[in-house]
Amino acid sequence: MDKKFSYRNPLVYQRADPFVCYHNGMYYFTGSVPQYDCIELRCAETLNELAFANSKIIWRKHEKGEMGAHIWAPEIHFIDGKWYIYFTAAPAEDVWEIRPHALVCSGDPMKDEWKELGRIDVGHESFSLDMTAFKAGGALYTAWAQTKDKETGSEIFIARMKDPVTRESEPVGITKPEYDWEKQGFKVNEGPAVLLHGGKVIMTYSASDTGWRYCMGMLWADENSDLLDRNSWHKSEKPVFKTCERNSQYGPGHSCFTRDGSHHVLVYHSRNYKEIEGDPLNDPNRHARAKRFTFDENGLPVFGEPLPDNDIF
Repeated sequence: MDKKFSYRNPLVYQRADPFVCYHNGMYYFTGSVPQYDCIELRCAETLNELAFANSKIIWRKHEKGEMGAHIWAPEIHFIDGKWYIYFTAAPAEDVWEIRPHALVCSGDPMKDEWKELGRIDVGHESFSLDMTAFKAGGALYTAWAQTKDKETGSEIFIARMKDPVTRESEPVGITKPEYDWEKQGFKVNEGPAVLLHGGKVIMTYSASDTGWRYCMGMLWADENSDLLDRNSWHKSEKPVFKTCERNSQYGPGHSCFTRDGSHHVLVYHSRNYKEIEGDPLNDPNRHARAKRFTFDENGLPVFGEPLPDNDIF
C-alpha cells in the first residue's frame, strides 16, 4: 500500500462544492448535487466511509418562486447548539438572481426537521453566493462571494453577525480578482473557507472559471486584528492549489477544512479530465476529494498538489 494516499479519492462522487463538519465523533457531509435541485446530507464515523454512508435529502427546491432554482454549495455548521445549512438559491422564474439562504435544525440533523429561514440579507442586492460562517475573537462572522460590479467581478465579502442569519455590521470586501490567475474565463473570487490556526484566521477561496483553470487563493489575518478592516488581510500573489496534469487532477477548488485525529485535512473538488463539452457547470464530474496538509514556518498551510485518483484506504 502506498502510504501517501490517506483517503479514498474520490471521497464522494459527483459532489461539487463539498463541505464537511466534524461534530461529536461524526463527519457530516454535503455538497452540490448535479441536478442543483435539493440538499443531501450524509454522516459517517470516518472520512472514507462517507462514500458509502446512508444519505438523506433533507430539503428540496420550491417548484416556483424563491428558492426554486440553482441550489448550490450547501454548508452545514453547528452554531450555539443548533445546526444551520447555508446554501445558494434563485427564484424559479429568474434563475441567475442567486442569493444566500439558510435552514435550521434544533435536533438530529439526519433525523429531525429542517426549517426554512429564507434569504440572508448581505447588504447589497446583487448576485451573491457561497456563504460560510466562522467564529473568531468571540464574534460570529459570515463570508460570501458577490458581484456588485461586473467590471470588477466576483469579490469576497465579510460581515459580523448578530446571530447565524442576522447581519450586525456593514459588509466589507476583502479580496477581488487582481492577478491573471484569478481572471481566467471570468473574474472570480468565490467559495471562501476558513481555518483558525496559530493565532491566524486563514481563508482560502477559488478563482477563475470552473474548468481546468479553477484554482485556490489564500488570505490571512491576525485573529486579534479587526477582521472588518480590509488592511488586516494579507493575500497570496500566487495560487496555493491548482491543476496538476501529472496527476490528472483539473480545477481543484471550493474547499473546506476538517480534522482527522491530529491531522489537518483539506476537502475539495476536482475533475480527472481536462476537456469539457459545453458549459462546465453542466458537467457533473467534479468529485469531492480529501488531502492531509501541513504548515510552513510562518504558520500558513502548505497544500502541495492534488493527488491522483486511487482506491487505497
